[in-house]
Amino acid sequence: MRILIAGASGAIGRRLVRRLKANQYEVLALAQSPDSVPALKEIGAEPIIADALDAAAVKVAVGRIRPNAVINKLTSLPRHYTPVEMKAAAERDRKVRVEGNINLLAALRDASVRRYLLQSSGFWYAPGAGLADESVPFISRGSPEVEASARTYLELEARASATSGIEFVALRYGFFYGPGTWYTREGDMGDQVRKRQVPIIGEGQGVYSFVHIDDAAGATADALECAPGAYNIVDGNPSPQHLWLTAFARAAGAPAPPRVSEEKWSFGRQALTRSTTQRA
Repeated sequence: MRILIAGASGAIGRRLVRRLKANQYEVLALAQSPDSVPALKEIGAEPIIADALDAAAVKVAVGRIRPNAVINKLTSLPRHYTPVEMKAAAERDRKVRVEGNINLLAALRDASVRRYLLQSSGFWYAPGAGLADESVPFISRGSPEVEASARTYLELEARASATSGIEFVALRYGFFYGPGTWYTREGDMGDQVRKRQVPIIGEGQGVYSFVHIDDAAGATADALECAPGAYNIVDGNPSPQHLWLTAFARAAGAPAPPRVSEEKWSFGRQALTRSTTQRA
């Protein structure tokens, strides 16, 4: 089977390429420019020069190689996980995800692509009692910041679902942890907890679901054969913020996290929502 990945150079993309190659798939990857070619070759993917934001280039590339499946891993996240950098990158990341999704979907039909896998999110479900499964809607009411984030994923999935002639799989990942991610002892979150920059907000009752980056790659590879639909890609230990953050701080060699009231938290509504009311 021939697989085309858009966004193969990211943390999950690199592991996914290796997993697919080990499973004897032919793996190709969109390369924004010739500068991206060496890195993609190093992980075992055949580079295909086409900027995901150039609709004509994407259509030509997909039509030429005619893959059996396309996996959309397009993101434009900042190097460091801080409120300032995340806010600065938000519009750029949305543009890459939304326009890249539009361009890939437009190219699928003419190339007779059978299956489309989309990187979505498992941490924007509407608050409520108990854990959320795939039938729970995304947040529709909240701060403008929170609504905008949830709306992006809703838009991505809705457009793909409305595209006829393809088998669509939405992969709703939890928070990635493991090598190459923010959530490691050596990563951004490890540094921040050692500096006591990540507090428990309020009672810290918001539930987070994580997934190891290798497990996420394995689940993505398996999704090439699963029934179409939406799937939460998470581990089996969803935990409220006050539990997982305390355990993470201990593993990172940090002191116990500080606490801050909801009223005094001033670094973004997304973190507030996740830490106090979110279910995952």
